[in-house]
Amino acid sequence: MTQSVVVQVGQCGNQVGCRFWDLALREHAHVNKRGLYDEALSSFFRNVDPRKSDGGACCVGGRIQHLKARAVLIDMEEGVVHRILQGPLREVFDSAQLLTDVSGSGNNWAVGNLTYGSAYMDSIVNKLRKAAEHCDCLQCFFLIHSMGGGTGSGLGTRVLSLLEEEFPDVCRIVTAMYPSAEDDVITSPYNSVLAMKELTEHADCVLPVENQSLVDIVNKISLMSHDAKPGCVLKKESTVTSGQGGVSPTERPFDAMNNIVANLLLNITSSSRFDGSLNMDLNEIAMNLVPFPRLHYLVPSLTPLYTLADVNIPTRRLDQMFSDAFSKEHQLIRADPKHSLYLACALMVRGNVQVSDLRRNIERLRPSLPFVSWNQEGWKTGLCSVPPVGHTHSLLALANNTCVKPTFMELRDRFTKLYKKKAHLHHYLHIDGMEQSTFSEALSSLSALIEEYHHLDATKARLIPDAPRLSIAR
Repeated sequence: MTQSVVVQVGQCGNQVGCRFWDLALREHAHVNKRGLYDEALSSFFRNVDPRKSDGGACCVGGRIQHLKARAVLIDMEEGVVHRILQGPLREVFDSAQLLTDVSGSGNNWAVGNLTYGSAYMDSIVNKLRKAAEHCDCLQCFFLIHSMGGGTGSGLGTRVLSLLEEEFPDVCRIVTAMYPSAEDDVITSPYNSVLAMKELTEHADCVLPVENQSLVDIVNKISLMSHDAKPGCVLKKESTVTSGQGGVSPTERPFDAMNNIVANLLLNITSSSRFDGSLNMDLNEIAMNLVPFPRLHYLVPSLTPLYTLADVNIPTRRLDQMFSDAFSKEHQLIRADPKHSLYLACALMVRGNVQVSDLRRNIERLRPSLPFVSWNQEGWKTGLCSVPPVGHTHSLLALANNTCVKPTFMELRDRFTKLYKKKAHLHHYLHIDGMEQSTFSEALSSLSALIEEYHHLDATKARLIPDAPRLSIAR
């Protein structure tokens, strides 16, 4: 069995990470009725016996003693991490896994990347090495951070480059939270574009998630719950509401948004944590979905998202679940993949679903999904037998699709509006090691990435539809 380590950086990264660990423990408790430390738990948790003088880990197969998350928590403000240590997850982490400061990065990528990145580099590397040493077979680092703030974007991408230097053969999957156009951080376009260059150069896969898309989803769910027929309320254990006793999207929208991203991580890691008839290795995601090294931005979509309490998902709704995964309402960025070009696509299904169901739905949907001419069979599929708590089955789709281009173009436009006026540049340029050329290089990197997607889009018009297949007479 392989292990993975989650590295959560900044306020957003730690809030999402906290939700992930909470939900992961709920899933394992739902399945693991005997209280044994099994291989499923070992993939993301250590089992520590405090009675041992060295605080050593217990072997797989024994009783659960004290579970410790395979995680490193980093933030240059201590508020969020402090609240985690005061909350119900306090026993899951110890001080050796934490790194905090008190002053924050001031929404400045340069402070996070250069100032704190240099000051804490040795400490960060030591914590990463320690987490890796606890693994028998380290397979993947999951990095979670935002793009708009200073610590998430700056220190988060510095951590990413350190992971590449220290563990070049270990897969690096980044979940990056992109700010909306109405973001209240005026420098978020600078931070995001500077971070984009690092993600493009150092990540194996990036799962972009837009704040505005999450807001739209949570608002729609709130509207559905208000407009629903009498007696029809949101599920307590739905994708959105699962959390500390259930989180109402109307009362605590940020918790609801974080839960959606946490469920993305639950689904992408499900094959590592549980058995299935068609398990997907994490390394296979990059191997199968990334034909060109820079084009590793995979658009995630989740289903079910809009489930009400008196609506279960029986088998007859299975086909609808597959259709939903390709609709724009279920994408975690504002995009419509059906009207763009697919380079490849992964379907990660959980629950009692047969391989035949998977193949039937791929064949059904294939005619409406334009794939590049040289990869018409570019599907990767995984089946995990354990569904999310409260559901009979679920589906995560990861699409390497040119529909990310408008998001990147909008980000470039917002960057350019500031950069043309040289607005707020002085906040960055007074940081040791930061030069104005860093901005122009980041902009050039993003423009080159957009151009690569543009060239692929241009081939869509030349796609020749599949020749009709011969029917076999019966």
